[in-house]
Amino acid sequence: MSVSLDGRVALITGAGSGIGRSHAVLMAERGADLIVNDLNSEGLAETAECAASSGGKVIQFVHDVSDVAGMARKTQAAEVELGKIDILVNNAGVSGERLAFEDVTEYAYDRMVDINLKGSFFLTQAVVPGMKKRRYGKIINTSSMYALGGNNVAAHYSAAKSALSGLTNSLARELAEWNIMVNAVAPGFVLTGMTSRGRDREGLKKRVEQVPLKRMSGEFDMAYTVAFLASDEADFITGQIISPNGGERIVGI
Repeated sequence: MSVSLDGRVALITGAGSGIGRSHAVLMAERGADLIVNDLNSEGLAETAECAASSGGKVIQFVHDVSDVAGMARKTQAAEVELGKIDILVNNAGVSGERLAFEDVTEYAYDRMVDINLKGSFFLTQAVVPGMKKRRYGKIINTSSMYALGGNNVAAHYSAAKSALSGLTNSLARELAEWNIMVNAVAPGFVLTGMTSRGRDREGLKKRVEQVPLKRMSGEFDMAYTVAFLASDEADFITGQIISPNGGERIVGI
């Protein structure tokens, strides 16, 4: 038993930059072969190149996770090519753009739910049959710290991520019979291109002051947690929402 992922195949969505890229790079370093997905073809190619430098196989495909049928077709083709999918990391997402409740349009709401919830729901549905057949699987969803206690902006974001946490809990119970473990990581504030958009240096400094550990999360803070959940060391963990957030949300009984 170790954090090694030798012999495993992981599918990671939203892998073209930021947290998704860190998941791919770390899992490749730990021995996994990869299937990586994103809408950004240039960023995805860079991720694939970085991950492949560890010596494993990397398949990449550009597709919108909200296109359920298209994602299923491309995922199944990649699964045939690599022989299996052991690990699914539902990482693709869009931000809430710090919108006030009254400013959330129907389009923004639908896009939020389509990417953050529907895409994860149906991609999981596409990989579960193979996991059941092999009686093994690790599914790791990307929720949010704001699903634990809400936020004063972007209510549609918190709502979609909360629903994803609920999906995690339910699937953990339903799929346990087949030795499929389902968990979620609920990141705190991670400095990426997406999260820093619209914030100046002073705004970022104030944001850091809200964190008890007085630092921003790096992308690999999330990747280490996800890689652990994907490993054999986490074989007795399922149905959990783990939030690396520097102490901003402290959730207990």
